[in-house]
Amino acid sequence: MKRRKLQQKGRKTHVRSWLQSKSRLGFHGYPVATVAFYGPTGKLATKVAVSIILSENNQPDFLQRWFSVGELDVRNDPVIGEQVLAFLNAHAPRSTVVADRIIGCPHEEGTDYPEGASCPQCPYWAGRDRFTHERIQ
Repeated sequence: MKRRKLQQKGRKTHVRSWLQSKSRLGFHGYPVATVAFYGPTGKLATKVAVSIILSENNQPDFLQRWFSVGELDVRNDPVIGEQVLAFLNAHAPRSTVVADRIIGCPHEEGTDYPEGASCPQCPYWAGRDRFTHERIQ
């Protein structure tokens, strides 16, 4: 209801701040949504992956990925933001966990490049911890 009122007034809700506020609510049970951002560097997110986990000790039951085009950051793309919100609303998670930073390369190990190797397209991540962004090698 509140969102509709904002849109009727000509203002669009900021998707990124909505995701951050949802993640601050804490754990309220399952289903749990996870939102993770990936990019070629620690500053530009070109992929967002959203999963829904229906029960404890379970792999994601639903997984959707969105990619940006060019240098547009997915965290600031209103079209992708609305699609992420629609996906989350469709699955009605009771808890939402949102990564507070980019957590790695957007390419998938074993699919886009060999298992155990560094991504040849994203040299920034070679020898770097994906959570702290510090060099480990």
